Amino acid sequence: MKMRNLSVLTALLLGTASAAPLTVTVLHTDDLHGHLEPVKIGENMYGGYTRQTTLIRQFSSSDVNPLVLSGGDTFQGTLFYNVYQGLADVLFMNHMGYQAMAVGNHEFDNGPEALARFIDRARFPVLATNIDVSAEPLLKDKVRPYAVLNVGGQKVGVIGAVTPDLPLISSPGPNVKMLELMVSLQNSAEALKAEGIDKIFLVSHLGYALEQQVAATVPGIDVIVGGHSHTLLGTFDNKDFPASEGPYPTIVNNPDGNRTLLVAAWEWGKVLGRLKVNFNDAGAVESWEGNPIPVTMDIAEDVTAKKMVETLSVPIAALRRQVVGNTDTGLNGNREVVRRRESTMANVLADASLEAGKKAGAVMAFQNGGGVRAGVDKGPITFEEAITVQPFGNTLTIVDLTGAQIKAALEHGVATWSENKGQFLHVSKGVSYTFDLSKPAGSRVTSVTLNGQPIVDTQVYKVAMNNFTAAGGDGFTMFKDAKKLETGTLDVDVLVNYFKLVGTVNAQNEGRIVIVNEPK
Repeated sequence: MKMRNLSVLTALLLGTASAAPLTVTVLHTDDLHGHLEPVKIGENMYGGYTRQTTLIRQFSSSDVNPLVLSGGDTFQGTLFYNVYQGLADVLFMNHMGYQAMAVGNHEFDNGPEALARFIDRARFPVLATNIDVSAEPLLKDKVRPYAVLNVGGQKVGVIGAVTPDLPLISSPGPNVKMLELMVSLQNSAEALKAEGIDKIFLVSHLGYALEQQVAATVPGIDVIVGGHSHTLLGTFDNKDFPASEGPYPTIVNNPDGNRTLLVAAWEWGKVLGRLKVNFNDAGAVESWEGNPIPVTMDIAEDVTAKKMVETLSVPIAALRRQVVGNTDTGLNGNREVVRRRESTMANVLADASLEAGKKAGAVMAFQNGGGVRAGVDKGPITFEEAITVQPFGNTLTIVDLTGAQIKAALEHGVATWSENKGQFLHVSKGVSYTFDLSKPAGSRVTSVTLNGQPIVDTQVYKVAMNNFTAAGGDGFTMFKDAKKLETGTLDVDVLVNYFKLVGTVNAQNEGRIVIVNEPK
């Protein structure tokens, strides 16, 4: 007992964080993607910054030692981002009282400049230990590896991390260098320990799978607040929500002999993460409780936040009318066409996905017929029309598929041809396939070519597609276990960027899809 008293006294004299037990309540979000306004799930609406503000400010007042954290990707995903490039979001984050945020890959979508403007206005540190910004003048000394915060009179460390795929899926520029992830995390954890800090949080934009690897590899990390994979964890009695991907928190044994708690809060502010953690006097996690809270419409709107949203919404109406491209021919997105045969609108969507995925190595793209919701009339194309074509909020995914898997996917796409289902697949320029409707389902595809050459069953090809299809939607089970790269780029932005790149889009049916023995 005397030895323990001596250690406590020593800790107090050194100003370390291990002087006494500590309870921390983590309030957290991730992957907000500019969703200032609520979004619809099933028959109900969820999220929105006005109600998130109410919850965060309420719990910050009532909970023990609140710590408000973000797992990154505040940028990109709605027209608010297109207009304000993150500056609207930082106003709300300051108002809500965020205390630290991980850099997400989308924070670099408009290069270092937009991120620098965001950080200049943030009243909280923006963190990533596995990037070196020292050679980028716009970000030098602005993105830090970690921060030390005072929580309940004790020092706690908060480290940040961003996906190693950053250069492939965003635009950090040539001066931002990636550092080895595990080494960087360990260096930051050891630096915090050298300061006498033994309670360490990680705000992570790495994704659920990689975060579990980090928890099992890097000593000293107590709580990981996740992001990037849009992961829903926890227990819910809510028919609108998909199945949870794991427990909240997910418990991983850390190499230091203690437990690491891993949490995430899905996406778009539909839920608010809330985790109460009790640390013992050695700085280890002793107990915990919590679950994400659905942000429902029966929560009162914060008055100030509501006025902010109303003011910021004014320019959005003008953006919807903005011309983003032109077509002299019109683009056919008729439902009866896109679910059975080649379509000019579907061709454009596939080509747009390929263009957006080239940086990540994509050589072809798929577009499911059910994902083509409208066509475009002859003449100027507005942002509003682009949203009508792609209203889902899906994002672009790059999937590694063998030639055999590609053939299996195309077979699945034509298996229900007579039923006019959304699984019918369209392909990007340079790809062509033929199917014979006189043959039984599962044996209809007779040829598949890329740039005039038959694809090879054993060769791996990178294929761009929306995340719905990539996750096995429409029955594409052959994609579920394939290696994937989630870019996070919104479907409407993929299309609008393509319109802006091409200017005037006059697509024609080119024989990408050839039907043999079609019933009359």
